[in-house]
Amino acid sequence: MTTPRAYATVTGPTATFTTPDGHTEPLIVGADEDIRQVIVARTAEEARRSGEPVELVTAGDRGTHRLLITLTGDITEAPDVDAFAPTEADDSDAPEETLRRDIRSTEPAPEAPLEEEPEAEVPARTSFITPHSGQETATAGWRGALASLGITVKPSAAEMARREREQVVSRQWAGCRTIAVVNGKGGVGKTMTTAMLAAVYARFGGGNVLAWDNNDTRGTLGWRTEQGLYDTTVRDLLPSAEELLGPAAGVSDISRFVHHQTTDRYDVLRSNPELLATDQRIEHSEFDLLMQVAARYYRLVIFDSGNDESAERWLRMVDSSYQLVIPTLAAPEPAESASLLLDALRRRDERSAHLAENAVVVVTNPEPTRRLEVDRIVDGFTGHVRQVATIPFDPALKSGPLRFDALRAATRDAWAAVAAHAATQL
Repeated sequence: MTTPRAYATVTGPTATFTTPDGHTEPLIVGADEDIRQVIVARTAEEARRSGEPVELVTAGDRGTHRLLITLTGDITEAPDVDAFAPTEADDSDAPEETLRRDIRSTEPAPEAPLEEEPEAEVPARTSFITPHSGQETATAGWRGALASLGITVKPSAAEMARREREQVVSRQWAGCRTIAVVNGKGGVGKTMTTAMLAAVYARFGGGNVLAWDNNDTRGTLGWRTEQGLYDTTVRDLLPSAEELLGPAAGVSDISRFVHHQTTDRYDVLRSNPELLATDQRIEHSEFDLLMQVAARYYRLVIFDSGNDESAERWLRMVDSSYQLVIPTLAAPEPAESASLLLDALRRRDERSAHLAENAVVVVTNPEPTRRLEVDRIVDGFTGHVRQVATIPFDPALKSGPLRFDALRAATRDAWAAVAAHAATQL
């Protein structure tokens, strides 16, 4: 009888888990969890479901390991067989192996070996390649000025923290990732948040980022970003989706339907703010088709959502997202709307509850005099979501084109921090 086998491919703080029956799912850890413990616990669930221990094969930067996980989560060493052989063939003998066994059974017992001279130890070879560990010299402020003169000065704590954030938001994942920017109340900064996150990820990660205006009701992402060569929206893309997914489609074909941001390096998929919601509804199947196109051409998609939380495209967006970012102003009504949304998601289903638990709430200060109100809103969300971040008052965010370079240095750092918080769950 074969032992059920599960697989886990570990990539940093996340893993892809494949159950014995072939179902694949992502495993995501919280801030205080260890991905290895999560994998073992998930395997133990499969063991309890099947009523017998499950063999676990893990692969990652620490090599390949095979373990046997019991129904109670205890770990023992797995039997010594080929970890990557198909499970169905574990109990069958290949003709070659049968022949080798027959030959061994007829061979005479070997004579006692002669004593051999011990081999001289060969010293380990030293690699000529030094692993890259990133910059160790300051580049900013007075430290950077001294470093430019050839005087080695280590970066400050603030510069080191900035470099860590930039490293996180520069990550390249295997497969498309999605972030939904959501709050049922209008005017709370969803469009601003979408554009700023897209700019951070595209500028530091090298492009291939799409900001998608997933809005039935006069989405304004197109109003606050650059227009490309073609005056097109999501309604123009939908009839061409099958063609864009075809084998003859080229990587530049998507450019006819999106609007490239020349400085911030991301693309915008616009809705049409001139049409009524009834004229641009997108159904469940249409959203899935558009998502296939987005995943074909982009590594990261950020949804600027509408205010109708019952719309099919809104619900499907949540179901398709890896991470929620919930913007709110430092005011009671937007914060209450965000809180009610989190409550509704926790009641909706297990996956939505997981998204709510790991959401990033962004509190923007709309005026320079609301510091106490900001603190009150932050305190109210702290402990109910994974992270609460703040954005300082910046006149460049209030109206007009959204450009990352137009922001103050402190505001740029704050948005990079929000993007880093969101990226840790992707």
